[in-house]
Amino acid sequence: MKRFLTALTAVVVVAAVAIIVARVIFPLPDVSQRTQSLALPADPSTRLGALMIAGAAQHPGKSGVIPLQNGHDALASRLVLAAVAERSIDAQYYIWHDDVSGILLLGALYNAAQRGVRVRLLLDDNGVPGLDPIIAALNSQDNFEIRLFNPSTTRAPKMAGYTFDFFRMNRRMHNKSLIADGAAAIIGGRNIGDEYFQVGNDNFYIDMDVLAAGKVVPETAAVFDEYWNSASVFAAESIIRGSGDLAGFEARLAEVVASPEAEAFLGEMDSSAAKYTQDTTHLEWTDVQLVADDPVKGQGIATPDQLMISRLGGILGGIAKRLDLVSAYFVPGEKGAEYFGDLAKSGVDVRILTNALNTTDVLMVHAGYSKYRRELLQAGVKLYELKLRGNMTPEADLQIKPLGLSGASLHAKTFAVDDSRIFIGSFNFDPRSAKLNCEMGFLIDSPVMAQKISAGFDGPLAEVSYRPELTPENKMVWQETLGNNKVVIYQEEPGATWFQQIAIVVIGFLPVEWLL
Repeated sequence: MKRFLTALTAVVVVAAVAIIVARVIFPLPDVSQRTQSLALPADPSTRLGALMIAGAAQHPGKSGVIPLQNGHDALASRLVLAAVAERSIDAQYYIWHDDVSGILLLGALYNAAQRGVRVRLLLDDNGVPGLDPIIAALNSQDNFEIRLFNPSTTRAPKMAGYTFDFFRMNRRMHNKSLIADGAAAIIGGRNIGDEYFQVGNDNFYIDMDVLAAGKVVPETAAVFDEYWNSASVFAAESIIRGSGDLAGFEARLAEVVASPEAEAFLGEMDSSAAKYTQDTTHLEWTDVQLVADDPVKGQGIATPDQLMISRLGGILGGIAKRLDLVSAYFVPGEKGAEYFGDLAKSGVDVRILTNALNTTDVLMVHAGYSKYRRELLQAGVKLYELKLRGNMTPEADLQIKPLGLSGASLHAKTFAVDDSRIFIGSFNFDPRSAKLNCEMGFLIDSPVMAQKISAGFDGPLAEVSYRPELTPENKMVWQETLGNNKVVIYQEEPGATWFQQIAIVVIGFLPVEWLL
């Protein structure tokens, strides 16, 4: 035993020394003397500025919002805002892929910078694999500046940074926003990639975004500034060596624009943002509150009052009758399970939609959720698990629309309260969103939008989900409603292999919930 402890001590010492040496060899750049950069306010001489100022004058103290109806609308609206921007574009995203939608949007930002628009792009370094040459090339252009959140100081392989700086790199920026001319903003749950916008024929995620103008836009821009200037953010040129490959990016852009997927999308492009800029659609003007984590969360030094989860509870207020929650990754933890359970016991109708085992992309998260499933059901919470295939009528006006496509996976993070207010943003109800990742979202007073979510739970949702329930003998079963209204009962978790069932049980015993 003594030899074992001696050997273990030696291993710990060697590992500690290796970590110290690695941090010396691969240090983070010094940002203490960096000049602050701030958002440009809305200007009435721009099209977007004039629209927002006119709307705000008619609705003082309010914000105008319109939900982006689907993935195509969400991408097209971003492209439209980038195309009509005249002064500035500020965007921050967790994931940005080198695919059709990712390159199209990078091309739109590049074109904006070429015509004199100031572009600031803040990316989480974990979510941009393989993009170093493109990032460096765009960052070297006039009017285009890119910064990286909690980057790895080793670039090949990038993930090697976790071996000597795990606790910093385990904190990610999950925020998603795009602001044009300080006058129009898109915020929601979508990252930048084909699977988020239903581009091409591959599997896709179901999500929600909202276009906003008015009072909440400068508030969103102020949050962007806080992150842009934070200690967790570093200039791309201080992390990525060289000036990149601009010719390679331009060739890649031309290749993408000529692709069948891009031609199909661009040929039928229709968007809420285009209708707004052409003054052919009207926003809903109401009270909108921005909720966001303080960026010091990325350093692990945020106090409870600086966390979004704390602020959200205070802003949300009481729940009288109904809570309809949609969360792609749902791990309530002991406190969350108690909270939702107490709501249900008090008479509130609590309904929660998350991914089923065969639609989730993270088995560990499903294991974390399944630990609390029985407790929630016993308290009276109604659970829905989005299944791999579903058939909803095209008339079902809900943001949960697999439409019979295989592989549709839930990515939305939203909830509706008492048919009167709705949250749309990046926050998942799991420990990672609460304590590790930086998050943001809008809490919107809108009976119309809230009732659409609740209407989905009232009807169409039954057609596309499994519904776990407890029998009188306290055994868990899953119900599935087929197209002919026939109900099928599963005694075991639908679609689960023996390996997955064993893995879920094992993971449930491991002390990893704080990572989920």
